[in-house]
Amino acid sequence: MDSYDLVIRGGRIVTATDDYTADIGIRGGRIAAIAEGLPRAEDEIDATGRLVLPGGVETHCHIAQESSSGIMTADDYYTGSVSAAFGGNSSFVPFAAQQRGMGIKETLDLYDSRAGAKSVIDYSYHLIVSDPTEAVVAELPVAFERGVTSFKVFMTYDLMKIGDGQFLDILSLARAHGAITMVHAENNDMIKWMSARLLEGGHTAPRYHAISHPALAEAEAINRAISLARLVDAALFIVHVSTPEGAEIVRRARHEGAKVFAETCPQYLFLTRDDLDRPGMEGAKFMCSPPVRDTATQEVLWRHVQSGTFVAVSSDHAPYRYDESGKLMAGESASFKQIANGMPGLALRLPLLFSEGVRRGRISLHDFVALTATNAARTFGLMPRKGTIAVGSDADIAIWDPEETRTVTAADQHDAMDYTPFEGQELTGWPVTVLTRGRRIVENGELRASPGDGEFLRRKPVDLTGLPGAGLGPSGPAETDPARNFGARILP
Repeated sequence: MDSYDLVIRGGRIVTATDDYTADIGIRGGRIAAIAEGLPRAEDEIDATGRLVLPGGVETHCHIAQESSSGIMTADDYYTGSVSAAFGGNSSFVPFAAQQRGMGIKETLDLYDSRAGAKSVIDYSYHLIVSDPTEAVVAELPVAFERGVTSFKVFMTYDLMKIGDGQFLDILSLARAHGAITMVHAENNDMIKWMSARLLEGGHTAPRYHAISHPALAEAEAINRAISLARLVDAALFIVHVSTPEGAEIVRRARHEGAKVFAETCPQYLFLTRDDLDRPGMEGAKFMCSPPVRDTATQEVLWRHVQSGTFVAVSSDHAPYRYDESGKLMAGESASFKQIANGMPGLALRLPLLFSEGVRRGRISLHDFVALTATNAARTFGLMPRKGTIAVGSDADIAIWDPEETRTVTAADQHDAMDYTPFEGQELTGWPVTVLTRGRRIVENGELRASPGDGEFLRRKPVDLTGLPGAGLGPSGPAETDPARNFGARILP
């Protein structure tokens, strides 16, 4: 008779494709069996009346990371991973940010020292490339050798942005190694031009941050980023899409066969620029880039969530406290240009999307699993180990009470922040037990894990299977295809 370390009994198991009631037998940290009436185990969880879902895979969060101006995020890998776990996540992929003058190995070694002894859930990194010198580009294969198969670049921020030629170098190298390049797409000069005129006119309050980042700045940059990626036939992931125009460019490019993925974030679905228009400096709590927009934009973004334009809804957790260590570093009379951009949301990504998406009929449970776990795991090289419930997969599982109602408070987030932008929101549906590799991380409101329990995840190349246009002939332009450009080999 088979024996198991743990059996989860009688829950409604939902993946991105399936929905059924069964038991799950776990052995050695992996799912060993899924069936009705599994034998008794010494350790069991009664999931009757509960949803048994894949643990969330968070692939956009800033943990123990300095900004380009030197401000450290409030969360380290302990508080960040604990907050993620309480929010139903069993693994995450924060950023390892190269600062100017740093090498690739040096950057990854630094983040290993920050993460390894602290994270309570499994983790990997996206490598931020901000200084792509010839030596740095030559060293990028070090990241691939260590299982880091995604980069991020910026088209804005003076200390982070790269030029189009540098972008092409990174895209083509990533393509050669099966990696995917993520991009923060906003037109830097548009933002600087708008900001300068607002400040000259004395418009310095936090609410003007939203005005300084016009929707056109995002749309132009997304279009340019996709064009660059298409030139070298490279996979591209556009982060935190916040505008109808940007989403439509993504939708159209995917339909035309571009290897393009994109996400949006809860703040763009649930907050508006009116939240920045609060007394004093309170609006600073709601400043992020790109900025939150308006209710009409929310409605359009929801339609793109429903129709598949976005493969994920990620938190973009960027925790800067509302004090002199973060948002108010330049004082309480600082202009919007001097306030750290970013807001927390790691623990609320899944509950927000469940309550306002699933419970309100905007998305199905299958969509919810896909948007919070499966698609991210597939895109970033973690399937089938993470992101699904299947025999052989890691037993990364979140058990949800779909009827539990909570009022959001900052105290419940378990991060190192002193506020949440979603304070007071009433949500229905909550993860009550979370497992990583078969170990209880969170149960009945209590942390059951210890610092360092999480393991580093070596990731596989990007999976482009099933993307529109895949397998239908050359997807890149003729100019970079030797079969159509008189034999010239342009790409590595």
